[in-house]
Amino acid sequence: MIDAGAAVDAAKAAIESINADLNDSVLKAPRDGRVQYRVSQPGEVLAAGGRVLNMVDLGDVYMTFFLPTAEAGRVAIGAEVRLVLDAIPKYVIPAKATFVADVAQFTPKTVETEEERQKLMFRIKAHIAPDLLRQHIEHVKTGLPGMAYVQLDPAAQWPDNLKIKLTR
Repeated sequence: MIDAGAAVDAAKAAIESINADLNDSVLKAPRDGRVQYRVSQPGEVLAAGGRVLNMVDLGDVYMTFFLPTAEAGRVAIGAEVRLVLDAIPKYVIPAKATFVADVAQFTPKTVETEEERQKLMFRIKAHIAPDLLRQHIEHVKTGLPGMAYVQLDPAAQWPDNLKIKLTR
C-alpha cells in the first residue's frame, strides 16, 4: 500500500512538472498590443530571452513633429494638439503635447547669428489619450505621416477645419 501511495505521489509530481513545462512554453505578451511582424518562425529553437514577435504597444501612440526655436519655446507641456493623418484627412484627432526636446534636433553647420539660431528645429511629441485609442483600437496604425497643429495660445479657438472629428 505504501508503494502504491508513493507511486501516486510520484505521478502527481510528474504531472505538475509537465504542466509547469507547458505553462513555460506559452507565449504571453507583457501588455496589450498588436503583432507587427514575426521575428522567429515556428519550430525554431531560441535561446532564453530570444525574440519571437515584434509588437506595437497601442496604448502609447504619439506623433513626433518638429518646430523652429520661436514656436518650440512657446509649446506648453499639455498643450492641445490636433493631428490630421495623410491616410484619413477628413478626421481630426485630439492629442496633447507631452515632450519638448531640450536641445535642437538638427541645426545648420554654424550657429553664430540670431537668424541662424531661428533655423534650429526642436522635436515635439503629441500623445493620443489611451481612452480614445481603446475606443478606436481597430483603426489605430503606427508610422502614418500627417500634420500636427499645436495650440500655442490656450485662449485661441481652433478653426473649423481643426475641430475634433472622429466619426463620419
